[in-house]
Amino acid sequence: MPELSRFYGITIRMYFREHDPPHFHAEYGGSQVLVRIEDLAMLGGRLPPRARGLVVEWASQHHDELRKAWERARRHEDPGTIAPLA
Repeated sequence: MPELSRFYGITIRMYFREHDPPHFHAEYGGSQVLVRIEDLAMLGGRLPPRARGLVVEWASQHHDELRKAWERARRHEDPGTIAPLA
């Protein structure tokens, strides 16, 4: 599973040829959550509140890039990388 970004101990990944709806995986400290790209809703899993807030902040800053990465990954292409949260 390609890694899109890493910041503050959080890793953002996206699987190739993933199922709908468009989403990404965020991992932190052994916990994982699936986040829908369109509205940043949590689809499953859990993260500590602080990590969850950082993920939402990062994703809102990179919304268009996440959509493009999703389309590339669906075509089994390298989704690329996205800048970390500064």
